[in-house]
Amino acid sequence: MTTANVYLTFNGNCEEAFNFYQSVFGGEFSYVGKFKDMPPMEGQPPISPEHAEKIMHMALPLSEETVIMGSDTMEEGDSNHVQGNNFSISIDTDSKNKADKLFDKLTSGGVTKMPMNKTFWGDYFGMLTDKFGINWMISFNENPQK
Repeated sequence: MTTANVYLTFNGNCEEAFNFYQSVFGGEFSYVGKFKDMPPMEGQPPISPEHAEKIMHMALPLSEETVIMGSDTMEEGDSNHVQGNNFSISIDTDSKNKADKLFDKLTSGGVTKMPMNKTFWGDYFGMLTDKFGINWMISFNENPQK
């Protein structure tokens, strides 16, 4: 089954926002990861100590099928961060093949931000902006947690 969820991007206050959303919707966070938890990336400068404590990924399930997810931007004061346009549609697929097909179709005329590839957190994952300016995240996890 393919599911779609909203992925929100914040400019340094993701944890504060998600604590608020948790107070509204209830539930427990299924994942909280900070930038300091990421392995070093070849060719990339180390993450600043101030940014290391910011949220790399956070998830709050609202139901079995629906999750709100979010992160802080990679850089403080990111000029590409525009409040109100700071979201992506996150698609989780049930096969690698389906993830590739959706990514290829959605990126036609658009811009690949991160090609589909295996990630350090275990998902096969990619990001793009389609030709209409909508941000998408496509993901497949062979071993989803229940």
